[in-house]
Amino acid sequence: MKRINDHISVSGQIAPEDIAALKAQGYTTIINNRPDDEAPDQPAAAEIEAAATAAGLAYHHIPLGRTGVTAEMVEQTKAALAQSQGPVFAFCRSGTRSTTLWALSQAGEMEAGDIIGQAARAGYDLSHLAGHLGQK
Repeated sequence: MKRINDHISVSGQIAPEDIAALKAQGYTTIINNRPDDEAPDQPAAAEIEAAATAAGLAYHHIPLGRTGVTAEMVEQTKAALAQSQGPVFAFCRSGTRSTTLWALSQAGEMEAGDIIGQAARAGYDLSHLAGHLGQK
């Protein structure tokens, strides 16, 4: 798990049994950025959603696959972050797609350098997005 800032952390794939630990750590919202069936050993989004719902956590499935980022995904991410009642945990295969969607959702809300810096401190180089992060 890598902490981007006080509001969001990211990681690679989680399992339904990880949800209780995430709740114990104070997370209130889960964002799943991984499309179903990306890997044979990956739990289905419905399994993660059921575990999150049972634990009382908000759950959002915003899959980012080979077709790339869409404006709708960025808006869904922005809405999920805005609606969260506390810290958000987002995941994909490695955390990169989750970090990318977070960054793009913050464009125009935060300075591009701050977005890139927070991502870099968590181990993600988003400098290639600099031109997109200064726009709303």
